Amino acid sequence: MNEDPQMQPIDPAMVRYLRVLVTVLSATMIIGFIIIVALFVTRFAQGGGVALPEAITLPEGAAPAAFTQGADWYAVVTTDDRILVYDRSSGQLRQTIRVDISE
Repeated sequence: MNEDPQMQPIDPAMVRYLRVLVTVLSATMIIGFIIIVALFVTRFAQGGGVALPEAITLPEGAAPAAFTQGADWYAVVTTDDRILVYDRSSGQLRQTIRVDISE
């Protein structure tokens, strides 16, 4: 048995083909990355147009911890485990939900 494998001859056409293939793949990836970055920039530059209330009047002793909103309401989660749901158009308190944390 022969211990030294002989080198196969290198086909110049195959090397040229692989070089073109790698170049096209690299160019495709770079162009795709540029397109993704451009889409992010144009989408974020437009802004969400989210309308936030001017002011929110919380009940006495309530401190806000989080805020969320829906189509015609917004809610404030307080540090004393309550969710206060307000009407978007009038700003009046619609509902108070007590969060029961059972461990």
